[in-house]
Amino acid sequence: MMRDIMPPALSMDAFIAACQRPLRRSLRVNTLKISVADFLTLVAPYGWQLTPVPWCPEGFWIERDDELLPLGSTAEHLSGLFYIQEASSMLPVAALFDGCPPPERVMDVAAAPGSKTTQMAARMHNRGAILANEYSASRVKVLHANISRCGISNVALTHFDGRVFGTALPETFDAILLDAPCSGEGVVRKDPDALRNWSPESNQEIAATQRDLIESAFHALKPGGTLVYSTCTLNREENEAVCHWLLARFPGAVEVASLAGLFPGADGALTEEGFLHVFPQIYDCEGFFVARLRKTDAVAPPAPPHWKVGNFPFKPLHGRAADDVVRAAAAVGLTWDASLTLWQRDKEIWLFPAAIVPLIGKVRFSRLGMRLAQAHNKGYRMEHEAVIALAGHDNPLAFPLTQQEAEEWYRGRDIYPEATPAHDDVIVTFQGQPLGLARKIGSRLKNSYPRELVRDGKLFASGAG
Repeated sequence: MMRDIMPPALSMDAFIAACQRPLRRSLRVNTLKISVADFLTLVAPYGWQLTPVPWCPEGFWIERDDELLPLGSTAEHLSGLFYIQEASSMLPVAALFDGCPPPERVMDVAAAPGSKTTQMAARMHNRGAILANEYSASRVKVLHANISRCGISNVALTHFDGRVFGTALPETFDAILLDAPCSGEGVVRKDPDALRNWSPESNQEIAATQRDLIESAFHALKPGGTLVYSTCTLNREENEAVCHWLLARFPGAVEVASLAGLFPGADGALTEEGFLHVFPQIYDCEGFFVARLRKTDAVAPPAPPHWKVGNFPFKPLHGRAADDVVRAAAAVGLTWDASLTLWQRDKEIWLFPAAIVPLIGKVRFSRLGMRLAQAHNKGYRMEHEAVIALAGHDNPLAFPLTQQEAEEWYRGRDIYPEATPAHDDVIVTFQGQPLGLARKIGSRLKNSYPRELVRDGKLFASGAG
């Protein structure tokens, strides 16, 4: 099958050789927390060899000597300064945001573990709103953990089969990413067992699901909006054929937006239609497929949903109560703007992205926005995810930790600094980045790092800080 679909300019021998080489590691700098230039300066002492990814200004292939320390245990990863992401998986978001201002409302149909959702949030500068959906219940928790670590505030999580959105939310989104479930033919460099259960029949079954998903996404897209369809597989049935099916299904209402100018060298993977069909030997990365489609006209919506969303347990927070929360947050160094709105459920105070509020009552959310604080008799206790998202870099009210103290923090232990902060509740930082909220009790700082995030083993690159 691969011989049949391989373009004449590419070699089957080169394809096999590429599939047998270990996959190059790559990362993406999280520009919500640090600029690319400042990140490169920060990690320069480590001797990391960072090679730019052509289609993502924040992306780099990485080679390093200290392989005993997992990349995920470095200080910079723990504080959300970068995301470990395969280079080719940075392509779909690059295609979605290429040459246009950031959209107001976006959907990521199959979002876990969060690489593309977090990439989109950074491109949107935490403005507007992203509806990040994940069908697998076990993966929703991982998705939320990555969103929280990266300091993202503009995401709402849902847990549905992606086929519901065309019915539930017709013509709602300015842009949609459908990184579809697929047969995974492109990931053999990372997972040698990826094709153990491969068969032409399973490709056809998967393609049928993909057609359902892309039709649902198309209905959920506003006229004039952009839909990016991508997979990490290589066969035409799951890639070009799915896009041609949509073009035939809605003639005159959808067109291909060519990816020819997405980055220098894109022509090496460009198809006649203007899709990118990335074989692993072209850019020495995973195999991938990306198509960009535009909705040029409205189409008849599907029948409205017959299910009930259920009661929504939150109420907007206004007036003096809202002012009290704003003051309490500002006292420890947390601020936000009108793109986030205050809501309350019992004693919990939440911040919802304003752009997602119109969807309340139309779909059931697993998690909407982020929890800001918990009310108690003496005021408000700020929540960890809000501290990470809202404290910012080099917060003037923060209390900096040494490298050793920061390591102790990530291990879930209390801190005994040489000098204690002036306030009882204080944001602790390392490398200028917020790690969480600590409470001063005598000479110690009580650790509030979430127990499910506590780490053990070796932490931090040598010389961090």
